[in-house]
Amino acid sequence: MEASSELILLGGFLLLLSVFAGAVSARLGAPLLLAFLGLGMLAGEDGPGHIRFDDFPLSYLIGSAALAIILFDGGLAIKWADVRRLMLPSALLATIGVAVTAGIVGATAHYGFVIPWLDALLLGAVVAPTDAAAVVSVLHVRKLDLRPRVAAVLEVESGLNDPMAVFTTLALVGLIRHHGAPDWLGAGELFAVQMLGGIVFGLAGGWALLFLFRKLNLSAGLYPILGLAGAMTVFGGAQIVEASGFLATYLAAFMLGNGRYVGKEMVERFFGSFAWLSQIVLFLMLGLLVTPHELKPLLGPAFAVAGVLILVARPVAVALCLVPFRFGWREIAFISWVGLRGAVPIFLAIIPVLMGAEGGGLLFGTAFIVVMVSLLIQGWTVAPLARWLKLEAPG
Repeated sequence: MEASSELILLGGFLLLLSVFAGAVSARLGAPLLLAFLGLGMLAGEDGPGHIRFDDFPLSYLIGSAALAIILFDGGLAIKWADVRRLMLPSALLATIGVAVTAGIVGATAHYGFVIPWLDALLLGAVVAPTDAAAVVSVLHVRKLDLRPRVAAVLEVESGLNDPMAVFTTLALVGLIRHHGAPDWLGAGELFAVQMLGGIVFGLAGGWALLFLFRKLNLSAGLYPILGLAGAMTVFGGAQIVEASGFLATYLAAFMLGNGRYVGKEMVERFFGSFAWLSQIVLFLMLGLLVTPHELKPLLGPAFAVAGVLILVARPVAVALCLVPFRFGWREIAFISWVGLRGAVPIFLAIIPVLMGAEGGGLLFGTAFIVVMVSLLIQGWTVAPLARWLKLEAPG
């Protein structure tokens, strides 16, 4: 009983510190997620908290649930009018853009640091996706009122690119574990199941949730619980059949967010708050999971990877995907720069560790450093860049 009380006290205290850290970082103009991540590191093994936490399976479980809630909240906020106009460029960024980014980073790691091709491409796949939580939180906290199509592309892309990154990571880990023997048929089946299954589960789950919201006459406080239960059911059901739970959850929320039902405003407020809680828990946990003194040998290569990712790979991918749709150079430059990395790359780096891939620990440390660099440099400069490029919506 005493141990349980101590854990509850510790959890409440860390959440309280996170709220204060978020308030201070907002005043300083720093990304909130960086504050949560830093607080987790301070509470961890190398920090004053001295909490030893290295449970990767539990981290994967918590991370999956937290990301599902964050994506559900993001899907609720996306409007059909924006998607209809910008679905193709956003989808290209979320698929071709991720592949191009991963390829450039992988080639740099292979030729620059003599890393085997599959390991190098795995590193590229892990750090390639932008993070919905990081992008949305920076835009909202900094109160950036961007031009509609720029904001929509950023938010839709960051929500859709997770399934592509998960597929690529799983496929490359499978190749590494089978000593590089290519199984194109297996990879094609995995891609089809992940994407098509995610779409089917998402659309069916969204329709079912809308039906329940419209037919059930519930007490007001139960509508948000119904939404949460639906989000977890859609995510878990899709994952069990090896479809993309992330894509399914995002699509189900998109359908719910664009429908009419009783309690809609309450559900959206609930998920807005619960998504913040999920972000805090997720970043605190990831901060606890890392051991800073083990990162020192990785600093040089990780900084180089981050530099190539931010300055070369992401801009090339964005330009290739958006130039055909007549996006101007200012829009392309800003979308390239706001491709923030957050919890998703660190979460993806847990997969090779769980699957027993050689060098999984090094990959996890490298991904963590890349995320820190992205949040520090890109996250801190978003607002000034938007003003300099004159991309804020007219008042």
